[in-house]
Amino acid sequence: MSREQSPRSAWWIGIVAGMASYIDAAAIVSTGIALVLYQMTFGFTEFQFGALSAALTLGVAVGALVGGRLGDRFGRRSVFIVTMLMIVVGSATLVFSASFPLLFVAILLLGLGTGADLPVSLATIAEAATDKNRGKLIGFSQVLWYGGILATVGISTAVGGMGHLGGQILFGHVGVIALIVLVLRVGIPESEVWRDAHTAQLAAVEEGRPKISVLRALLTDRRYVVPFLALLVFYTLVNLAANTTGQFGTYVAVNIVGISVQANSIISLVTLPVGILLGFWFMRVVDSRHRMAYYVFGAIASTLGLAAPAIFGFSLVTLVLIYVGAAVGGSFAFEAIMKVWTQESFPPLLRASAQGGIIAFARLVAAGVALVTPMLLNAAQLAYGLLAIIVAIGYFVTWLAFHKRPIPAETDGVDVHAESRVA
Repeated sequence: MSREQSPRSAWWIGIVAGMASYIDAAAIVSTGIALVLYQMTFGFTEFQFGALSAALTLGVAVGALVGGRLGDRFGRRSVFIVTMLMIVVGSATLVFSASFPLLFVAILLLGLGTGADLPVSLATIAEAATDKNRGKLIGFSQVLWYGGILATVGISTAVGGMGHLGGQILFGHVGVIALIVLVLRVGIPESEVWRDAHTAQLAAVEEGRPKISVLRALLTDRRYVVPFLALLVFYTLVNLAANTTGQFGTYVAVNIVGISVQANSIISLVTLPVGILLGFWFMRVVDSRHRMAYYVFGAIASTLGLAAPAIFGFSLVTLVLIYVGAAVGGSFAFEAIMKVWTQESFPPLLRASAQGGIIAFARLVAAGVALVTPMLLNAAQLAYGLLAIIVAIGYFVTWLAFHKRPIPAETDGVDVHAESRVA
């Protein structure tokens, strides 16, 4: 049986560990806005501006890959305390740095800490939960992710005209929240699920059982290869659309649809609360037999939202449909359900490694595609038609892999003998 923690204890761990998603969103949005404000002071060249933006994406990807593995090998608690400390130091440096090299190092550190924290924190939440509320607690991290965006957009509205000081306030917000979370995490104990699995592994090593690598376990073990590859394809393909909407939504609205930045911001601010409300609804249904029905609903809404401008052309109406489709799809058929399926599909000593690998690969691909997206948007209808096809493929692959899989108990994914062989 899975560990039965008190509801208050599980929710407390879910909130404190789930703040990784809040900080992830706040760091990404803050960096995009703050660098524009810093440019007025530092006079970045185009290369420098691009390098700073790329440093965050690269840091998150590398951090997720390394942090996930470290969390599986050395425990959740030690890693998520160190990663939060990295975020605090990186944010503070970004507030007070006065040169491009120092900004670059600080943003890279911020990205590494944020990326490394995500898979370990999600594993912590999954292992603190019961079989009845695991999906709900993981789903709450997505609500916190929306909260990070909403808070940052709200702050930027107030400080956007302050120049360099406004950028400092945005980075300061990330650092202060990270410092509070760091203090709260000190009181969270190590995951009992991880500790038991690690103890079993050490005993197996003493017995001389052969080891296999994590990568080999994920790619060759029939229990793990299907969910791992399906989630890798799903998150990579669907994240391309999410990244395009997030990074280039304003560009499309102003240069293709022909509305103002302010009008586009109003649409975004309206759809964000919709996403939060749907995120709460996701928490109600994710642990029930209706999970897959909502996934299909979200997948259809997201695909149709992207297909609308490809079929009917770009207008205010089709732009709104893109945002609405993203809000519905993002709630029921994107990152939240990916996190849930990942935590359910892999045992404790593979869980954070698998999550980190999926996040890292998807964000690296998104970063590469973002380099050519401005050119692709010269044929915007074709580009969005391709995006609709790409996400439809991602949704279908994951549906094939998961539509018949029951919601497992914690012990369904724990094979001590198999885990003891993981190097």
